[in-house]
Amino acid sequence: MRRAQEIREPIGTMDIIYNMVLGLLSIFIVSAVLYLAFLRFRSKRKLSAPKDTVILYQIGRGPRSPSISPFPLKLETFLRMNKIPYMNDHSARFSYKGKTPWIEYNGLPIADSQLSIEFLKRERNIDPNLHLSAEDKAIARGFLKLTEENLYWTMCLEMFGDNLEPIKTVIPYRGLKLWFTVKMLRFLIGLETWGHGIGRHNKEEVWLIAVDDMTAISNFLGDKKFLMGDQPSEVDCALFGMLIQIILHMPGSRHEKYIKEHLPNLVNYCDRMREKFWPDWQSRILEGEGYTNDHGHLYFVENIPEPNGNTYDQKKTN
Repeated sequence: MRRAQEIREPIGTMDIIYNMVLGLLSIFIVSAVLYLAFLRFRSKRKLSAPKDTVILYQIGRGPRSPSISPFPLKLETFLRMNKIPYMNDHSARFSYKGKTPWIEYNGLPIADSQLSIEFLKRERNIDPNLHLSAEDKAIARGFLKLTEENLYWTMCLEMFGDNLEPIKTVIPYRGLKLWFTVKMLRFLIGLETWGHGIGRHNKEEVWLIAVDDMTAISNFLGDKKFLMGDQPSEVDCALFGMLIQIILHMPGSRHEKYIKEHLPNLVNYCDRMREKFWPDWQSRILEGEGYTNDHGHLYFVENIPEPNGNTYDQKKTN
């Protein structure tokens, strides 16, 4: 009888490849986790904010838009729309959920852009959708989800596909940091889109989804000033944050070309949002004239109540 240790199955080529892939995948995941941890904890010095002031944690300004991500821009536009006192922390610290952007309000951290908005609406008793009917609110929510849960992923797959050169002109890093960030984001987006389901489609199928989404937004917007009418509402923050990325931060992409050639009302819509809520746009983009770093700058200081009735002194936060 042959000894048990002598009876072995031959190791096939696919087994070797599979084990190599698992090994490389493990190394990449560990590296990504360590890098995210570094970003989260590298800034130990916290900003000092007055009571009832939002500290908005985000990854820093972008070259042609105030953020390279739609979600920080959505959240900051919401703060501006409702004139909520806030200051930016551009240290790229991640939340306890490992997400960004996030906010801190009177010492309480709130992760996720939409959860932050819902929290602030309750905490400050504000409703930017007060002028909308129940039916309008349902429609607005539908477009919010279409934009953030569908169109967004088509944008990610477009920018982190075969050609990574365009995204390298958008991410404001250089050298090894840029290389690692792009590779890490591409890997994570691949995992997330596969789990979402949209990443299982081929390129043309994903592109058709993008066209249908952008066209639906354009058709519903029509000639209106804002998505739901003449008055802006909460959903406009999300749409503006997403569409302006296509227009300014997706150079040479099919998304950018399609909007500019076939859906000009979306370009005009973004111009209106920018003029209304971002009069300081040029000073809040890295390539703008007169750019200044607004890390720690207090916005809407006039809306911070002082016990003595005076205007809050911005120098207190410096």
